[in-house]
Amino acid sequence: MRLTIRHETRYGYTAPLAYTIQQLHLTPRKEPQQHVASWGIAMPGHVHAYTDAYGNLSHMMTMAVPHQGLSIVAAGVIETQAPLKGRVPNGDTLPPLMFTVPTRLTEATPGILELAASCLPDGRARSKDLLSLAEHIFGAVRYQSGATAVTTTASDALALGQGVCQDHAHLFLACCHVHGIPARYVSGYIDPGDSDHAASHAWVDAWAEDKDYVGWISIDVTHARLMTDAYCRLAIGRDYDAAAPVRGVRRGGGQESMAIDVKITSK
Repeated sequence: MRLTIRHETRYGYTAPLAYTIQQLHLTPRKEPQQHVASWGIAMPGHVHAYTDAYGNLSHMMTMAVPHQGLSIVAAGVIETQAPLKGRVPNGDTLPPLMFTVPTRLTEATPGILELAASCLPDGRARSKDLLSLAEHIFGAVRYQSGATAVTTTASDALALGQGVCQDHAHLFLACCHVHGIPARYVSGYIDPGDSDHAASHAWVDAWAEDKDYVGWISIDVTHARLMTDAYCRLAIGRDYDAAAPVRGVRRGGGQESMAIDVKITSK
């Protein structure tokens, strides 16, 4: 599939800012199932490109002059292939076991322990069991745009019974970590097709142990399905905080408003 993507993030403020710093994970990862035909990021200020600890192509943008708004636009064309049975090659230098460590957003609570025990009763990580876990999570946490924030924990989303893709991903990670199953957060884009979910998306990679395969499989928990060629992967990490497309801090500015516009076409 050939995905044409445009992602704009706009910030506005009620008073001038003295300083802004933004960490960006807006460049598609170099992976066998996706090829970057063209890609660029337009942004103001001073920009430093680097590769982070997870192998994500990243940028640090800083503005140290007074400003009352800014716009960041990432756009390009990505050619994708559907990975067989959702299997993504383990080309990382990081050991899978590092993705068994809970974070603030994925800590286990009694509710999560109960869900993990019911969905993964023997602690196995077969592909069918992991997909079954995704189905249970989607049933337990109904998709509701605006129901949660980026600071919402897996436990909070489970208690609320509502959430968005990042909440589904965090809850999946938390359940896997209970059993020591490596699982990591993935941020990126999905061609929405006839779905009403946002084109900017989050899902997971989990370490499966099948008879014919041991390694990562990529699962969209929100849709309870394996990753296809409709997906573009931007970044991986332990949770949203590590893989967020745009994340930063500022000095001054009063009240902040943010608007995100993602457009994806495919052929």
